[in-house]
Amino acid sequence: MYSVVVPVYYNEPSLPELFIKLQWLEGELNKRDMDLELIFVDDGSGDNSYAELLKIREHRQNTKIIKLTRNFGAVAASKRGMSYATGDCLSLLAADLQDPVEKLLEMVDHWKNGCKFVICVRASRDDPVVSRVFSAMYYRLLNLIISSNYPHMGFDMMLLDASMLPFLAQSSKNISMQFYAYWLGYTPKIITYERPARPYGKSRWSFFKKFNLIVDTFTGFSVIPIRIISGIGFLVAALSLMFGIKILVSALTGQLDVPGYASIVTIISFLLGIVLVMLGIIGEYLWRIFDNISGKPESVVEEADL
Repeated sequence: MYSVVVPVYYNEPSLPELFIKLQWLEGELNKRDMDLELIFVDDGSGDNSYAELLKIREHRQNTKIIKLTRNFGAVAASKRGMSYATGDCLSLLAADLQDPVEKLLEMVDHWKNGCKFVICVRASRDDPVVSRVFSAMYYRLLNLIISSNYPHMGFDMMLLDASMLPFLAQSSKNISMQFYAYWLGYTPKIITYERPARPYGKSRWSFFKKFNLIVDTFTGFSVIPIRIISGIGFLVAALSLMFGIKILVSALTGQLDVPGYASIVTIISFLLGIVLVMLGIIGEYLWRIFDNISGKPESVVEEADL
C-alpha cells in the first residue's frame, strides 16, 4: 500500500487535473501489485476546494477527505493526513501540480528495491526571481549553519518508509517536514527533476510564511543562534572592558577629554539594539518550548470522510 497525502489550500482549479494524474498513478501501482491510499486534507480553504474533493470522492469511494476547521499551515495539515495513513510507504504531494506525479512512481520503484527514504531534488525551478533568490539564500544558510550535505536546491517531494512515520508524528509543531525527515539520518536515494511553473492560481506561500520557515528551521535544529548571542556578549564585554581601561588610564594621566553627547548616545543605542535582538532570539526558543507544552492541538478536524 502506498499512501499519498495531499494538503489542499485554495487549489480548486488544479484538483480535477490532479485527480486524473493520480488515477494514472493508481493504475501503474496496480500493475506493480500495489494499492493507492489517497488522503486529501483541506486546510481551511476559502474557495470551493472542499466541494471539488467531494466530487473526487464520488468517483473514487475509498478516497479519504479530512476538512480542518481553519488554516493551520501546510505542516499541520500534512501531519494530520499522515495520522490517517495506513500504507507501507508514504509521500506528501502538493496540490498545485508543481510536483510531477510521475516522480511518485519512480520513487516507489526505488522503495521496492529497498530504499527507505527517497527524495526528489530540484535541478532547477521555474519560479519568480525573488523566490529563487530567497530560496538560494535560505538553503545556503542552512548548509552553513545546520547541515552541509543538505541538497543545495532543496526538495519537497519525498517517499518515506512506514518505519519513519512515528518519528515525524512525534515531532514538534514548528518544523520543516522535509528537513526533519532528512535529519533523521536515513541515507536518501536522490532523484533530480525540473520543477515546472505553477499552472493554476497563485502561490499562498507568502514572504511572512517563508520567514517563519527560516526562524523555525534554525531555532528547531540548531543551537548556533544562542551561541552567536553568547559570542556577541563576550565580544561586547571585552570591548567595554578595554574601553573602560582606556578611560581610567586617560583620567589618571590627565588626558581625559570632556565626553561627547553624540558618542554616548550612539554607543548606548547600539548596545541596546544588540540586547533587544538577543532577547528576541531567546524569546523565539522560549516560545517554541511553551507552544509544545501548552497542549494546544496542531490542527482541529471539522469533518473526516473515511
